[in-house]
Amino acid sequence: MNAAPLVALVGNPNAGKSALFNALTGARQKVGNYPGVTVERKAGRLTLDDGRPVELVDLPGAYSLEPSSPDERVTRDVVTGTQDGERLPDALVVVVDAANLDNHLRFTLQLIALGLPVVVALNMVDLAERDGLKLDAAVLSRELGVPVIPTVAVRKRGLDALRAILTQTVVNGPIRLRKSDGSVQDDIVTLQRRARDIATAATLSETPVRRWTHMLDGVALHPIAGPVLLLAIMFLMFQAVFSWAQPFMDLIDGGFTALQAFITSELPDSLLRSLLVDGVIKGVGAVIVFLPQILILFLFILVLEASGYMVRAAFLMDRVMASVGLSGRAFIPLLSSFACAIPGIMATRTIDDEKDRLTTILIAPLMTCSARLPVYTLIIGAFIPNTQVLPFVGLQGLVMLGLYVMGIVGAFVAALVLRRTVTKGVSSGFMMEMPKYQWPQWRDVGIGLWSRAQIFLKRAGGIILISTVILWVMLSFPKPPEGSKVSPVDYSAAGRIANGIAPVFAPIGFNRDIVLALIPAMAAREVAVAAIGTVYAIDDPDSNQGGKAMVENLRGRWSLPTALAFLMWFVFAPQCISTIAVTRRETNGWKWPAFMVGYLFAAAYIMAGITYWLAVFAGL
Repeated sequence: MNAAPLVALVGNPNAGKSALFNALTGARQKVGNYPGVTVERKAGRLTLDDGRPVELVDLPGAYSLEPSSPDERVTRDVVTGTQDGERLPDALVVVVDAANLDNHLRFTLQLIALGLPVVVALNMVDLAERDGLKLDAAVLSRELGVPVIPTVAVRKRGLDALRAILTQTVVNGPIRLRKSDGSVQDDIVTLQRRARDIATAATLSETPVRRWTHMLDGVALHPIAGPVLLLAIMFLMFQAVFSWAQPFMDLIDGGFTALQAFITSELPDSLLRSLLVDGVIKGVGAVIVFLPQILILFLFILVLEASGYMVRAAFLMDRVMASVGLSGRAFIPLLSSFACAIPGIMATRTIDDEKDRLTTILIAPLMTCSARLPVYTLIIGAFIPNTQVLPFVGLQGLVMLGLYVMGIVGAFVAALVLRRTVTKGVSSGFMMEMPKYQWPQWRDVGIGLWSRAQIFLKRAGGIILISTVILWVMLSFPKPPEGSKVSPVDYSAAGRIANGIAPVFAPIGFNRDIVLALIPAMAAREVAVAAIGTVYAIDDPDSNQGGKAMVENLRGRWSLPTALAFLMWFVFAPQCISTIAVTRRETNGWKWPAFMVGYLFAAAYIMAGITYWLAVFAGL
């Protein structure tokens, strides 16, 4: 006896698929598991208009035929006829949310491209109409090339029409109407663009908000205008980091200078005064002065996230990331790493493929985190002239943007190498709901900035302060004999350690001061700035201090090739101890953290050396 035809209900999560399944099958359902997996198989019996029984199976919700979870893998295997214990469906009923049509049509286009008989159930049309959206099912059917039936599953509207079209569609024995047109493998941006165009053609009327959303997406997701817009936003962000922050930085710098002058005048020359002035104020103060720049950077990130643009940027980057073997799901963790690598690495838990996740963890520290910003700003401010390249375009902002781009390029190159060697595997795309555009809630933005300021100041008052005080002690003792011509720094314990290590870094142009900064910077990258401030305070205690004085010290002691090599070092440098610790926790061992530190150290040394010698040969 021939088995009843098999019809699969398939669609995105939250499309109302299960409600439609219940409405069509009633109590005639049975639940089990697919062979070999824990994914639930929910099947029921449906009787067509001609009396034929049909087995209806409710497949797990999925966003794509490129699975990122066991549920999505089962859905992919069933509709392609490769699932153990399941035959190829005779037809597919694709359930889409009428109010979220352009997003749900991405998956629909992939399913239609398989060549199986397809009927689209345009579900929840009542909610769409309530929100001011009216769709033309006939136009949608023409654009997709398959029947489209409006339904309201929870009210059992459209079920008779759906059964009638299934009666015409389902034949005995699964068939493919045509070969795939190739769109199954289309990248997410191409699918999104086609889905949006089809949804626009099928729309009779919509609210102004939806019209604006489609207009903005026409630019934000355009193959040319989209990347240009993304680059322009990044460019504006880094220009603002320099130009907007300067008055606030001068104010903070002036406050610390006044505090230093007050302590110097009130306390006699002693170890306590040296600790407060040379260790705390000149060290920690050198880091806190960059707080305005960090807050401006986070202001942009918070606004872009709240406005709904960040997900669009992820879609734009999906094709680029796939080209280096990364899943599109890696974009959000890598984006988080611009704030700090620690939450970025923790965010990789959303990546189901272990090789994808491991690769993302290993390259996350290459994203330029906010801790690098004080280092970049100090060196750029000291060695790069603040000239206007174009109206409203400063050279310093361009260099800052270039460093961020260099980190991104370095991460992609590292991913390309890793995916072909130690984390070899096949990359998969990703799908996610496209959020609505909206004005940021400025209260939420303010809370986010306040939280970030607290975290930064706690680091300054905690790990940076402790590291600076330890460095001050090591730089202050032992003291050179009275009348000795030896530098206090060279005579100190830290100076002797640094001078012993310095020959290792001499080939890439690094001096003793840089070596002294690199060692404590492993605790936190910002400590490099504090360390430099403390070194110069101990080395020349009578000099005028403050952020501007540190800049003058750098210009007098460092060459431009050395400064450029130092910047390049921090683009690739091994990360802070906290990042290493969270990597160990996320990878359950020391193998991958050790590998990560090793390859980043090698990359930093090589790139800094190349930069130094290119600058030397160029006569800079």
